[in-house]
Amino acid sequence: MEPAILIITLACGMLVSRVGLPPLIGYLVAGFVLFLFGIEESSLPMLEQLANLGVTLLLFAIGLKLDIRSLFKAEVLAGSSLHLLGSMLFFIPLLKLLGLLGLEQLTGLELNQLGLLAFALSFSSTIFAVKILEDKGDMQSLYGRVAIGILIMQDIFAVAFLTISKGDIPSYWALCLLLLPLAKPLIYKAFDRVGHGELLVLFGLVMALVMGAWLFEIVGLKPDLGALIIGILLAGHPKSSELAKSLFYFKELFLVAFFLTVGLNGLPTFSDIGLAAILVLIVPIKIVLFLYLLTHFKLRSRTALLSSFSLGNYSEFGLIVAAVATSKGWLPPQWMVILAVALSFSFLFSAPLNIASNRLYQKYQSRLQRLEKHPLHPEDRPIHVGNPRFLILGMGRIGSGAYDELRVQYEGEILGVEHKQDLVDYHHQEGRNVVQGDASDTDFWEKLDKAPNLELVLLAMPHHVGNLFAVEQLKRLDYQGKLSAIVQYKEDADSLQESGVHSVYNLYEAAGAGFVDHVVKELLSPNGTAPDHPEAVNHPRSSEN
Repeated sequence: MEPAILIITLACGMLVSRVGLPPLIGYLVAGFVLFLFGIEESSLPMLEQLANLGVTLLLFAIGLKLDIRSLFKAEVLAGSSLHLLGSMLFFIPLLKLLGLLGLEQLTGLELNQLGLLAFALSFSSTIFAVKILEDKGDMQSLYGRVAIGILIMQDIFAVAFLTISKGDIPSYWALCLLLLPLAKPLIYKAFDRVGHGELLVLFGLVMALVMGAWLFEIVGLKPDLGALIIGILLAGHPKSSELAKSLFYFKELFLVAFFLTVGLNGLPTFSDIGLAAILVLIVPIKIVLFLYLLTHFKLRSRTALLSSFSLGNYSEFGLIVAAVATSKGWLPPQWMVILAVALSFSFLFSAPLNIASNRLYQKYQSRLQRLEKHPLHPEDRPIHVGNPRFLILGMGRIGSGAYDELRVQYEGEILGVEHKQDLVDYHHQEGRNVVQGDASDTDFWEKLDKAPNLELVLLAMPHHVGNLFAVEQLKRLDYQGKLSAIVQYKEDADSLQESGVHSVYNLYEAAGAGFVDHVVKELLSPNGTAPDHPEAVNHPRSSEN
């Protein structure tokens, strides 16, 4: 690959990211620039192979993060299905009308071709939504989880299309793939033994590209479907999240090649840009349809609005569908370019909308709340905290230990907050007063009842950003009590103290002191010398008490 290709791609990506937009827009622009310099996709066969790898790893990563149960919630399963149906019923007549009005790109297209375009335009961008949610710290919020669930359902619709579009009748050996779950214990055992370094990455690539893509391809099924299914098979393993993070940059790098190949299909004409702009003007209708559907599934208007804004754009999966359709001759090649420009424009529209989402909600709150259906969704109702004196945000090992120490003297005056429902259930079994909520999520603070006698808040969440965010929200709510937090690094302690935290507990420093204290108690006699008898080292733990 020529150095100029890498330099131009890097420069375009950096320029776009500097203005707060996803770098993938820059990669699309880089493809157009390279085409302008006379470089075509046919002259770079390796680029197409890397692009295919990027799509495969994207689907594998989606599978790794997929909780099948989350897809069966009404707001996700029915919401995504109804939105797809509604979008197609809207887009097909609209595109037909634009063709009748004289837009040359749409003139003469048959109904099945208009259906393909409507299908591609119905998707929302997974890459964009994940980026927005991560930047806002709202990945675990209810609106974030709803948006991601809908995106995964859309991705599954796209994979189903890609599988059907292959056109070949699968081999009867494909039935053997139904036995894959039986291999799960063996695969998990290998997963346990690969460690945390390069072997983990290699294991992931083998699972995605061999057990997934290659195995499905040789029996006549779409390779991308295989990657998704193997990812789902591995999703229940404790190290699945670590594997997804290990493969993240491989996936992102290979997807750069995919976006470059889109741009290398040709430059848009002025009429192509005009049509793309018209398509972007339709994005608000996608948003309104999502808002209407999600409020009818009893989500709060704020939750529905923020989810809808996250989904208010066009999708890279739409480009993948279009790429398959154009390669099969089902759509004119120019539609790859038109959809690429529409995708870029939709990001330009959606980015500032998401940044201003809370402000827009506050402005139109009274109107939006008229859309709500009661009783509200169980996960979206106000959080009743009672009247505790102590609030612990994060009920992991440290939060649980703090809770147990406090309840020796203050039983009935403590409340813990934990975002994982299975941990909340566990704490209830242990007799702890814990509610479900994510203090690093704006939704939590919007739904939280006030506790007038609250004296102390303990910030025991594992991530510094979450603890800092909680401090900001408590200030916004005019909390006047004391704040204490756990940290891992000195710079985190400094920033928390600057933000108003009264007491900071450094885990590593405390661990060192605690380790020495433990050694003195366990291995040294009361006078500070080593014990004379070996058996004294193994005295019963109860003697410490």
